[in-house]
Amino acid sequence: MTKKKHVSPEGLDASLLPKQRKPIPHAFVLDAISALSPYTRPMFGCLAIYVKDKIVLILRDKPTNTADNGIWLATTQEHHPSLRREFPNMRSIQVLGKPVTGWQVLPVDAPDFESAALRACELILARDTRIGKVPKARRASAKKAAKRRARS
Repeated sequence: MTKKKHVSPEGLDASLLPKQRKPIPHAFVLDAISALSPYTRPMFGCLAIYVKDKIVLILRDKPTNTADNGIWLATTQEHHPSLRREFPNMRSIQVLGKPVTGWQVLPVDAPDFESAALRACELILARDTRIGKVPKARRASAKKAAKRRARS
C-alpha cells in the first residue's frame, strides 16, 4: 500500500487549483426573495436568478460598461411604462447595443438603487407578471447534435 503525500496548495501550480468564485453582486436581492427558493446560473459574465421556470433578474457588477451595473429586470417592452412609474431611474441596457430591450436595468449608481431593488423583489414575491420570462429552449451544441444524428 502506498502512502499519499500531502501537498500544500502553495506547492501546486496555480492552474491546478479550483477557480475562486467571485462574490455575488447585490446579494441582498437573493435574501429578499429567498421564500421563492430562487436558483442562479452564470449568464453574460453576471448572475441570473430564476424562480421556477422563469428568469426574473440578473445581478451585474463588472469593471467594464459600468453604466449597466446593477439589477437587470427580465420584462417586455409592453410593461416598460408601468414599471417606469414605479422605478423612475429604470432604463434599457446599453451594453446590448439596442436602443430599447426587454431587459431593463435598475442602475447601481441611482440614488434609490437599494429601495428600487427591494421593491422589485416585492413585485417578484407578489408574482407580478411584469417581471420574469420563461427563457426560450436552449439549442443543443453542434457536438451533441452530431452525436444524436450519428445514433439515428
